[in-house]
Amino acid sequence: MPHQRSDQATHPVTSVVAGRRTAWLFAFLPLVAAVLGMVLLGEGERAQQPTDQIPRGLDSTLATELEQRLPDEGSDTAVVVWTAGEGRIDRGAVGELRSVAEDLDALGGGPEGPVSVAEDGTAAIAIVQVGSGSASDVAAEVEDLRDRLDEAAPDGTTAQVTGPAAVQADLAAVFDGANFRLLAVTAAVVALLLVITYRSPVLWIVPLLVVGIADRFSAVASTQVMAALDVAWDESTVGILSVLVFGAGTNYALLLISRYRDELRHVEDRYDAMAKALARTAEAVLASATTVVLGLLTLLLSVVPTTRGLGLACAIGIVVAAFFALVVLPAVLVLCGRWIFWPQVPRTGQAALVDTNTFWHRIGSRVARRPAAFATGTVAVLAVLTVGLFGISTGLDQDEQFLDEPEAISASTRLAESFPAGLTDPTRVITTADPREVAQAVEGASGVASVRPGPEGDGVAQLDVVLEGAPGSAEAEDAIASIREEVDGLGDTHVGGTEASAIDAREGAARDRLVILPLILGLVLGALLLLLRSVVAPLVLVATVLATYAASMGAAWWLFTGPLGFSALDESVPLLAFLFLVALGVDYNIFLVTRAREEAREHGSRDGMLRALTATGGVITSAGILLAAVFAVLGVLPLVVLAQLGTIICIGVLLDTLIVRTVLVPAAALLLGDRFWWPRKVSA
Repeated sequence: MPHQRSDQATHPVTSVVAGRRTAWLFAFLPLVAAVLGMVLLGEGERAQQPTDQIPRGLDSTLATELEQRLPDEGSDTAVVVWTAGEGRIDRGAVGELRSVAEDLDALGGGPEGPVSVAEDGTAAIAIVQVGSGSASDVAAEVEDLRDRLDEAAPDGTTAQVTGPAAVQADLAAVFDGANFRLLAVTAAVVALLLVITYRSPVLWIVPLLVVGIADRFSAVASTQVMAALDVAWDESTVGILSVLVFGAGTNYALLLISRYRDELRHVEDRYDAMAKALARTAEAVLASATTVVLGLLTLLLSVVPTTRGLGLACAIGIVVAAFFALVVLPAVLVLCGRWIFWPQVPRTGQAALVDTNTFWHRIGSRVARRPAAFATGTVAVLAVLTVGLFGISTGLDQDEQFLDEPEAISASTRLAESFPAGLTDPTRVITTADPREVAQAVEGASGVASVRPGPEGDGVAQLDVVLEGAPGSAEAEDAIASIREEVDGLGDTHVGGTEASAIDAREGAARDRLVILPLILGLVLGALLLLLRSVVAPLVLVATVLATYAASMGAAWWLFTGPLGFSALDESVPLLAFLFLVALGVDYNIFLVTRAREEAREHGSRDGMLRALTATGGVITSAGILLAAVFAVLGVLPLVVLAQLGTIICIGVLLDTLIVRTVLVPAAALLLGDRFWWPRKVSA
């Protein structure tokens, strides 16, 4: 009855946010300010640096930094590959190819000019310098080069472009319009799931609009901050940020709206109902957002500049999402009135969700009858899925980075059939020592096919080294190690290029995991200790999210190596998946246990947990399914690293939402009883 809830306390701040006279200020002023910021400022801009995506302080990075002193610093190369449609390229066609190469200002090749013909006669190549500039500038130059080659290709031959510049151009093409596609698909998925969740033709519009504006504003705010602080970011940063803000912001909205609807069943005045709902929701949302933000900020310790940028951008995004969910959304909802829930408008006097015999109440009752059996069964399922974790390997080759093979990769594969494997993208040795002495040392390294002088200037020289081993192979890795050993001590000499950078990227990723993973775990545990003021409950919850992470990685690995056909995980995936799954996964446990603690004060630990599961089961499940679907949307982009990250998080969130939070956590709490909250006492 209404009088039973009339004594619920509200916080002065929530009373102002949802106040009869002040709600419109909190509804419209932040929205207007956000829109003005988007229109007037736009997303920040920063010129990308060659070292943005490689670990600081390692040998290949030092090579790249030293390379900037060369006269043609900033330029890159493209490799033109001509192949015969049938048989060999005839002599007349070779002459035409040389004329085309000269028109393109191809770099001088052997004694026969800028075009090198393979020994088998089926292919020929020329190396063309592509000027410096942004990724879009390089992409435009490569596209123009491809158009010119298509027009000039002799009859019976096909022209393709590969090499570092072409790979960069094809990578840029992946993100051409990608943020719009990602945003459109994400918004569509969120809208569909909100309609299904609320079963209302109008209610879904409000959270979608508020979260959508928060998403766009977070992109502007984060990129402007990163540009001001000269923090690096790349094309994928805003995409991941958008998915995270939509997912987290909608989760917060679902929790608030569920509590608001419950309060409307007990309180006649909707402003008072929203103030009470907001007061009870704010603690869980703020605890959740703080945990996620702290976890994201640990990425600032990464040795990779763009990873640091991702952490800062996403932390800003979560702050924006929490603000819009706790300030703007409640104000907009309370101004709309009860009709916004049509056709299922909550009426005063209706039973609260926690007092109804819902599906989640029945699940909780079954778990309560045999908590040990349910806990054991759930742990067994997670353990089986975790087995796949022990077979995981990391490190994707360049030709495995794309879901759809672009021209740069297919041309590289074809080139390797007729020329030495490393010719497409030679290893670069950058030195301030005598280049002849360094070249002699490099020639003595194992696995080296050829060494040729490159540009010189300002006391720096470059040597282009073609390796015998195929890119990404053990032979190529051994060759890099051998070259580094041979040039050690020869002045300021460093080994760079794609192959060397990939080796150093693995080393940097291993260092990041060693430093950041324990820190994330410690921060999450510390946040739970402060929130719950308990020791046992935080340890149990952290153990469950670790089990979820291990199980999701194992299950995803079986999926990747089976139907999807991936040979390895990208180096960055284990760290980012751990961060998002642990930080976001603990959210649902926070939502559950804060409600359980609240209910336990009046109903005891056992009934308190069951009532919390009844009250939050539907909304948390909806939130989890929505978050999983949103991260799965990363597969819209044909980049393997994002597809892998989205898949792992999707699996992990579903496991956490449907199994761990629904069965394992309640079962553990029921088995422990009041000890779950030790040393705190919460029971009546």
